[in-house]
Amino acid sequence: MPQITFVIAQVAYLLIGAIQTLMFIRAILSWLPMLEENSITDFIYQVTEVVIYPVRCILERFEVFTALPLDLSFFVTFILLSILQTALMA
Repeated sequence: MPQITFVIAQVAYLLIGAIQTLMFIRAILSWLPMLEENSITDFIYQVTEVVIYPVRCILERFEVFTALPLDLSFFVTFILLSILQTALMA
């Protein structure tokens, strides 16, 4: 039984790493507005938005975060994923 837990933890670790990589690519794409939308950028935004949206909804409840000019939900999500990834390997 412990081996199946290890395998599940490894798969989750790799999945989180893939999502973080896509989030990093999304951040770079947001700085390059001259790129037109295509199927690759649409895929990246759709996959990462599924993870970022719940955090954005929670942060929108606090006026402090909505007054800021930055979308902190991206950073908070990335940090939460990093913490989760570290906990999986502990």
